[in-house]
Order: sequence, then structure tokens, then C-alpha cells
Amino acid sequence: MTDLDATTRTELEAAAFRRLVAHLQARTDVQNIALMNLAGFCRNCLSNWLLDAARERDVPMTKDESREAVYGMPYEEWKARHQSEATPEQKAAFPGPGPH
Repeated sequence: MTDLDATTRTELEAAAFRRLVAHLQARTDVQNIALMNLAGFCRNCLSNWLLDAARERDVPMTKDESREAVYGMPYEEWKARHQSEATPEQKAAFPGPGPH
């Protein structure tokens, strides 16, 4: 990817980000704690990274807006519809929040 111009690289990265978000929105069966335990990041991390990028560029965005962009609906609604209680094993394996 080093031979790409900056615009093309940004477009490809943006497309990959959108595909990742769409994938996570479709896979509501995959809980955030499972993502954290396996990959070291979750939907909340991704929404925080989006918010950080907006703030770095002085783009107005709230935490709720960044979460809705990642979850595809208000966060509280997603939790009510899709979030289940973590198992004792998942809780024991949870390393804590990842770097933001």
C-alpha cells in the first residue's frame, strides 16, 4: 500500500472501516466482552476511536453519536436488544479496557 496516493489510501481505509462496522452490526450475537477477550477491542473501542478522530479534526460529534454510528442504533437500544450477561469465564478472562 505504500505506492498508493494519500486519497486512494484514505478511500480504501474508509471502505474497510465501513465494512467492519457493517459486519459488527450484523453480528449482534458476538458480545463486546468476547471481542475484547479475543481481539483486544470492541464496538465501544471503535466508537471511541471514531470520536477521537472527529475531535482531532474539530468535527462536532458526541459520544452517543459515535456509538450510534458503530452500533447502527442508540447504544442503550442495542444493549437492551442484544447484550447478554457475560459468563464467569468471560469476566475472569477480561483484561480490562483496551487502549483508546
